[in-house]
Amino acid sequence: MKPVDNHTLLKQLNWRYATKKFDPTKKISPEDWSTLEKALIASASSYGLQPWHFVVVNSPKVREQLKPVSWGQSQVVDASHLVVFAVKKSVDAAYVQKYVERISEVRGVPVEKLEGFKGYMLGAISNQDAAAIDAWSAKQVYIALGTLLTSAAMLGIDACPMEGIEPAKYDEILGLDKKGFATLMIATLGHRAADDPAANAAKVRFKPEDVVTHID
Repeated sequence: MKPVDNHTLLKQLNWRYATKKFDPTKKISPEDWSTLEKALIASASSYGLQPWHFVVVNSPKVREQLKPVSWGQSQVVDASHLVVFAVKKSVDAAYVQKYVERISEVRGVPVEKLEGFKGYMLGAISNQDAAAIDAWSAKQVYIALGTLLTSAAMLGIDACPMEGIEPAKYDEILGLDKKGFATLMIATLGHRAADDPAANAAKVRFKPEDVVTHID
């Protein structure tokens, strides 16, 4: 038996939309939020390196500070939860070593036996300049965003991915610039307001034949 049937999966993906107006009185339950955080942590990334950090901003005071540097968008303060997606600025040998040590800890494999994998990752990094590595790292963070949006939809929780922010200001307010991370985007999550006009708009996607090619 499938964990989720085909109909439910497609129904929830079509149900979700970029929520423009949240109901500030409706909060995500602690159990559901714990599940969403775990889903974020479980997100896929190239080599499993996870070059990211997620900042969950619960403080109303801090969220009020973030609103002006988010083009004044109301979701920042009205949504139940706000997640800031930040990318690691420097994926270097020390970071790769930290990851290898974590593999050893979780899987019970001696670090020495992971030298080949470590060398493979370091080789891939050394063949790219800093700009290319930063671009690669950012792509991994967007995978995590997709994981969160899909997971929220499956739980019947609304979400809105948002790039309309001033990343440098976010870094400053949240202290990310001092921790080796840089803001890429945010996601607000909660429950849609009854009068959100976007909730009833038909989902617009190109026809399947315009975006999918089958090669048999």
